Amino acid sequence: MDAARLKSLLNLKPLGFEGGYYAETYRSSDLISRENLPARYSGPRNISTAIYYLLEPHTFSALHRVASDEIFHFYMGDPVEMLQLFPDGSGKIVLIGTDVERGMAPQVVAPRSVWQGSRLAGNGKFALLGCTVSPGFDFADFESGSRELLSRSYPQFRDMIYALTT
Repeated sequence: MDAARLKSLLNLKPLGFEGGYYAETYRSSDLISRENLPARYSGPRNISTAIYYLLEPHTFSALHRVASDEIFHFYMGDPVEMLQLFPDGSGKIVLIGTDVERGMAPQVVAPRSVWQGSRLAGNGKFALLGCTVSPGFDFADFESGSRELLSRSYPQFRDMIYALTT
């Protein structure tokens, strides 16, 4: 299996504002009303959403944050490095993959309001992930990261911030 075949079989399309390729696979028909959500949400949200997400060597998931927790699931391919930058000024790099004995995790949570971005680790060829979001993803909840602001706030991760921003 290769990335081109996966794009065709799963009908993956470019995710222009973030990078990589995706296909939405689930959007709950049930809604949570605005009154029953925290103030950070501007309107009602689906209970949950899910996508396929594909990375290739020439793509990356640009640093961003959303209002909901995101749960990433590793399906196939090569390991992925995810940078997470926390509001307290700390950060970490998480390896998403199947080699649990080498410290990889097949499932990773990117908590709400945490800056996160991803790329293939090393010389990987592709990675197919899934991402589940609850309350469901809405473009109104998406914020792109600024290279300059994040580099100043998280100088210890400057090189990776540059790699995951434009």
